[in-house]
Amino acid sequence: MLTTGALRAHLLAARLAGPVATSRESSLRSYRLFAARDPRLLLGLDPERGWGEGELLGLMASKCGVSADPAHVRGPDVIDPERTVAALGAFAERLGAAAGARSPVLFGTGHPHRLLEFYASLARALSAAGCVVLTPAQGVGVDMATRFGVRPHRIDYVRGVALVREGGARSAACAPGAHSHSPLPVRMALGALAEAGDPLPELVVGDHGWVCGAGQLGVEAIGLADTDDPALFVGEAEGRVAVTVPLDDGVRSDYYRPLIRYVLHRARLPGRQEWP
Repeated sequence: MLTTGALRAHLLAARLAGPVATSRESSLRSYRLFAARDPRLLLGLDPERGWGEGELLGLMASKCGVSADPAHVRGPDVIDPERTVAALGAFAERLGAAAGARSPVLFGTGHPHRLLEFYASLARALSAAGCVVLTPAQGVGVDMATRFGVRPHRIDYVRGVALVREGGARSAACAPGAHSHSPLPVRMALGALAEAGDPLPELVVGDHGWVCGAGQLGVEAIGLADTDDPALFVGEAEGRVAVTVPLDDGVRSDYYRPLIRYVLHRARLPGRQEWP
């Protein structure tokens, strides 16, 4: 078993927590844009009330451990590893509850290059526990805004995890998908289930728009978020996101493997012995 002490040490060594690669400048810019209700930062969430920059900074200090000092404007941002460990425990508890109820679950990521293995391992474990891992809207096209303008994408699934690919991209392991913040894919996935009369997910697991978009529609959602993704933490504060785990979401994919082991063990899910 990976102890909490060993997990904490790994979080710091891999820079998943502690001083992280996400800059303070990036985080503060995100808080400004979220306060202005820029849809690129809302990630599909419609906040119940206005959140000023100061309130967001206070929330992120409480949830992540970033500095609450508004005069601190440069350098690496910081995530408190104790908050990450606690949130991973709550994350695992939700997965364990879904497994116990054999709930239908939907996985989706906007970080396929980094987080696909993490989610795919959890999807495999929940499937082995008797959950239906849903794959709605496979191949459905969705036009999404990018820095180059609106571009055609399509929804695809790799090992049970939803992602989006740019139009014309190959469905291959060497092309894991596009980085995305959009809530449009989860809306289309849920809409496809509803239109077909199929059961909706009782839990959505992921990041970015997959979590906020699902939570906004009333579906229980849990996920991972960096210090420059305030929407998930606001969603959690307002009761539309069940659990948000603060960590750097852009490190090497193999650095998340000890987290897989820890979560599977805490959730008492199959496969927890497979990770060294």
